[in-house]
Amino acid sequence: MAEGAFKDFVVVVTGASSGLGRAVALDVARQGAKAVVINYAHNLEDAEETARLCQAEGAQTVVVQGDVAQDADCRRIAAAAEPFGRIDALFNNAGTTKFASHADMDAVSAQDFLDLYAVNVIGAYQMVRACRALLEAAPQPGAVVMTASIAGVTGIGSSVPYAASKGALNTMTLSLARALAPKIRVNAICPGFIDTPWFGKGLPETAVDRIRANAAAGTPLKAASKPEDIAAAAVFLASPASRHVTGETLLVDAGSHLGFAPLVAR
Repeated sequence: MAEGAFKDFVVVVTGASSGLGRAVALDVARQGAKAVVINYAHNLEDAEETARLCQAEGAQTVVVQGDVAQDADCRRIAAAAEPFGRIDALFNNAGTTKFASHADMDAVSAQDFLDLYAVNVIGAYQMVRACRALLEAAPQPGAVVMTASIAGVTGIGSSVPYAASKGALNTMTLSLARALAPKIRVNAICPGFIDTPWFGKGLPETAVDRIRANAAAGTPLKAASKPEDIAAAAVFLASPASRHVTGETLLVDAGSHLGFAPLVAR
């Protein structure tokens, strides 16, 4: 990908206060983005740190609180880009989960499914809808990148509702890629394990170390992916280098999917 591939781009990143969202925001800023809209749901301090890092790379920033499960919040996030006249790239990165054994069918409720779908699926849809006119105003086809998951392809992951929601997000990527072409491209990344505090929330450090080691051992590349490893793939899908790519789900999991049945219809 050419240096400065995002020169003068206006970019929106949901769930950008930390982890993968922060890595994406910082990557596009380093590559010349003019403005980065940084959405967060709860942690203003972390979102402001993301903004500071992007500003240090020369990008203007706008920090916007909002829960993507709420359509009014999605419209407010999109409105933050209106002064710039367009959105060149939207990264639908906000997501949530519940940790529960897949075998314990009493560990999750109907409400758990609804809560996860509200953010992971409906939230992504509402963000695209809110940003559509500004994406279509970009001089090149506007790019949408969904953060899905290997869980949505293989049925693994933190819980059944989570895997189901990410599978739905992958399907929606196909639907929107057809419906919004030729003015908007829509693609998804499917990460595996990402070494962020999100995976170890509430666990002792020894348990986190064990999760990290097991994740690396379970991949052909023997790697526990870090946010910047995954961000690079997401940013590629939003860049001019992928201008002929739409409706694609890119597995970015250090090869962990190779341990499952052939993925002939991913």
